[in-house]
Amino acid sequence: MNDNYTLLAVFDYSTEAHVTKSKLDSEGCKTMLMDEKTIDTDPLISNAIGGVKLLVHKNDFEKAVVIYNNIRTYQKDKDGNQINCVKCKSNRILIAPIQRKNIFYMLFPFFEKTRYICNDCKTIF
Repeated sequence: MNDNYTLLAVFDYSTEAHVTKSKLDSEGCKTMLMDEKTIDTDPLISNAIGGVKLLVHKNDFEKAVVIYNNIRTYQKDKDGNQINCVKCKSNRILIAPIQRKNIFYMLFPFFEKTRYICNDCKTIF
């Protein structure tokens, strides 16, 4: 990876990455994709190699983060309503990374409850 570029986001498929890349490019950010062709060749290995990586030039990174946070998709409840943060009431909610601390959840991950993280205040609930 080029030292002048920083990882902004990871996508399962290149089409998702291209949409975000196009928006950032139109706003004047220097971007590039990594592992795009490999995943286009065989989409089933996306998880194995860590997905398509969207890299942004380090001089444009802060601007790109603001743009990306404005256009990204946030979580909704099962009825399609926005989920609000319990601390700051923001509706910029993402699924929190899974923490399988217990052997039971390692063997049966589908029993683990979904936890959310606020993209603004980083509160996990």
